Amino acid sequence: MDYETFYGFDIKPFSTSPDERFYYDSPQHSKSMTKLMHGIENRLGLSIMVADIGMGKTTLARRMLNALSSKEDFEVSLLVIIHPDITAGWLLKRISLQFGAEVEGDKRIDIINALYKKLQDFYEENKKVVVLIDEANMLRGKDTMEEIRGLLNIETQSIHLINFVLFGLPELEENLKQDEALYQRMAIRTTLEPLDFNSIKEYISHRIKVAGGDKVPFTEESLKLIHHYSKGKPRMANIICENALLEGFLEKKKEIDKELIKVVLADFALLDNKDD
Repeated sequence: MDYETFYGFDIKPFSTSPDERFYYDSPQHSKSMTKLMHGIENRLGLSIMVADIGMGKTTLARRMLNALSSKEDFEVSLLVIIHPDITAGWLLKRISLQFGAEVEGDKRIDIINALYKKLQDFYEENKKVVVLIDEANMLRGKDTMEEIRGLLNIETQSIHLINFVLFGLPELEENLKQDEALYQRMAIRTTLEPLDFNSIKEYISHRIKVAGGDKVPFTEESLKLIHHYSKGKPRMANIICENALLEGFLEKKKEIDKELIKVVLADFALLDNKDD
C-alpha cells in the first residue's frame, strides 16, 4: 500500500511538477491573469509578470497558453528559456519558426522579412499574435532586449502585430532596463503575490479534491504551520504536504496534525526554535 491508497487518493496531490489539472485560481492568480489578458486582447505590446521562485509562474503561463490556443482569433507560442546563453538571433529565428514563417538560412534580414510577411497574414485574418516566454529572466543580453523591442516596432495602424508576455523572477525587470526604450514600452506589469492563509487552505483542499480525495486530512493547526513555513508559496506548500502525507502514512495516522508537520519541517531544517 502507498500513501495515496491510505488516504483515499487516486493520484499524488502535491507533485511539484506543473500540472494544469491542479491549477487553483486564487484571487492572486486571477488578478494577474486578468491583467495579462487585457494586455493581449488589446494588443498593447509588452506585458510582464514578476514573481518569486515557487509562486506558480510556469503553471500560469501554461494555463494562458491553453486558454489562448482554444480561441480561433489567436496565434500563440510558448518559449521556455532554460539557460542564459540565448542569443538575439536564436530568439528571432525560434519565434519565426514557431509561427510558421518560411525561414531559410540565418540572415537576420531574411528572417525578419519572412516573419513580417507571416504577421501580415495573421493580421489580415484578424488574428492576434502572442509570444509567451517563461523564465524570461534568463534573457540577459542587451542585444536580446533590443531584438524584442524591434519586433514590437512591427505595427499596422498603431496595432502591434506581435505581443509579448514575459514571466520571470524579479531580476527580469533589471534585464529589461538594459534597453530603457524597451522598459518604457511595458504596458502591463503584474506581480504574483504569496497566498494568504485562506488561499493556502483552499489551495490544499482543491488539490486533494482533484486527486480524488473526499476529505482533507490536515488539521487547522497543521494548515497554519504549512502557511507560515511555506511563506504562501505553492511549491513549498506542496513539498511540505507531500512529505507530511508520507510521514503520516509511515506512522499510520489518518490525520495530519501539527506534530507531523513539525517532523517534516525539522527534516528540511525549516523549524524555528520557538516551534521546537
